Amino acid sequence: MRQRLPPALAIRDFGLLWAALLSNGLASQMLAVAIGWQVYSIHHHPLDLGLVGLMEFLPLPVLALPAGQIADRLPRRAVTAGAFALNIAIAVLLLFVTLAGARSLWPFLAIAAIAGVANVVGNPALRALTPELVPRELLPGALALRGVAGQIGVIAGPALGGIIFAVEPVAVYATAAGLLTLSLVAVLAMRPVVRSLVTTEPPGWDSLVAGVRFIVQARMLLGAIGLDLFGVLLGDSIALAPVFAQSILHVGPIGLGVLRTAPSVGALVAAVLLARKPLHTPAGPTLLVVVATFGGGMIVFGLSKWLPLSLAALCLTGFVDMISVNIRQTAVTMLTPPQLQGRVSAVEWVFISASNELGAFESGAVASLIGTVPAVVAGGLVMIGIAATWTKLFPALSRMGRLADLRPAQV
Repeated sequence: MRQRLPPALAIRDFGLLWAALLSNGLASQMLAVAIGWQVYSIHHHPLDLGLVGLMEFLPLPVLALPAGQIADRLPRRAVTAGAFALNIAIAVLLLFVTLAGARSLWPFLAIAAIAGVANVVGNPALRALTPELVPRELLPGALALRGVAGQIGVIAGPALGGIIFAVEPVAVYATAAGLLTLSLVAVLAMRPVVRSLVTTEPPGWDSLVAGVRFIVQARMLLGAIGLDLFGVLLGDSIALAPVFAQSILHVGPIGLGVLRTAPSVGALVAAVLLARKPLHTPAGPTLLVVVATFGGGMIVFGLSKWLPLSLAALCLTGFVDMISVNIRQTAVTMLTPPQLQGRVSAVEWVFISASNELGAFESGAVASLIGTVPAVVAGGLVMIGIAATWTKLFPALSRMGRLADLRPAQV
């Protein structure tokens, strides 16, 4: 049975890490469903949902650089375990808030801020753990497996959370706390790394901003991260799915749920394929192609008035987006020296979060100015244009070869 597993998953400690990511992802998505329902039920005001997201986001720009330094100075396994323990405490707090009636907004805002701290401190260490556990030749497949775990959580977590919440709201938080406890146990069961990859350089300003400096100097890496950032920021219009469900496709709330799930289904398929057979084509040109394909898929989605075609277009965007994510994550991991993994991951996480949060705002703002369909089509055209011209800004990106051949850049 062990020989049938993808090679990276057959490594004991990475298998434990993967199980931790899976259970943590399921719990996080379950919590998001329950919190969203309860927060909206207090005042029935959409702004409250935005405030929760804002409180969770605010710690990121403040703590990202210190969190990256923590991930590069302390044992990453211990930092990850600490973040998981804090997440368990958050689930328990939400359980007590629910038992008390969940009639006030402020407890959810306070807990969202705590969750933001846990995420920003834990993510760089969690993301930097994989190179400590997996040989370099297996890293592309291992990073694809991380994507599989994440997409399973995105697809199954909301449905599971919604069903449990309908039966008993308290049970959602109890179940999430149990899943998060499994994540913590899996991390604690991992063996401490024999050869630590953390830095020994003295703390200071230069050390704090070393991740930013490295990304700016590594033009190939900056090009890959920047392409993903602007692609999602300007071209991903899934935030407008409620408008399509209600006013264009007329498919109701069930159809909206299916529309929101479709990109994750495509992404899961791509992640499974990449985990079994990592990308062997030149990564730079492939990244440009999949970003342009994403733009084409969004154009089809924007123009479609037939649900099956819309779902197919969204599945395609999820599929190629996962390939883009895998290329970016693998390039970051393979090109970054071991002692900088945490700090570079922290900066990358800021890019990702900013593109997701600001991208949703950009989609809504443009749609309010020029209309929903023109906004989505324009976003897709912008993505194609960016992909076609990006190499003029970052010629090194077009020369990026096979991911397995990438080596850490000189510091």
